[in-house]
Amino acid sequence: MGKVLENENLAEIISELKQSEKKIVLTNGCFDILHIGHARYLREARELGDCLFVGLNSDASVKKLKGEQRPLNKQEDRAELLSYLSFVDYVIIFPEATADELLLKIKPDIYVKGGDYTKESLPEYKTISQINADIAFINFVEGYSTTKIISEAKLKC
Repeated sequence: MGKVLENENLAEIISELKQSEKKIVLTNGCFDILHIGHARYLREARELGDCLFVGLNSDASVKKLKGEQRPLNKQEDRAELLSYLSFVDYVIIFPEATADELLLKIKPDIYVKGGDYTKESLPEYKTISQINADIAFINFVEGYSTTKIISEAKLKC
């Protein structure tokens, strides 16, 4: 089971991992309603290295990205649920709309995003280049998305 981290603990953990020459993987997202697409994506991300950090958008940043009706689940609940996945080592909530600050703090070996992105469309691309991280894109599992789940739930009500 992973751990939900506070920013204060982050530097120490990163230092220990880097001293042990562990390959650090970072991904991020809202993970509002956890579904099989998320689980498969995170499992694949973890397989790329020794330690998977999941940056979780805070409630305020989800509202900015997805609209006032989101998130449906509070950040603490989303973080705890992610931490229960065996392939997630650490979860850290971040308040910004992009993961730039998180990238600068963690300096992962690999940054992972979904296959709907390209290097050029990543808002964090400049920061990724600056810290010299590799980028990996993982294809989405067709038919699974939080937006789709919400739409289908509204139709059934």
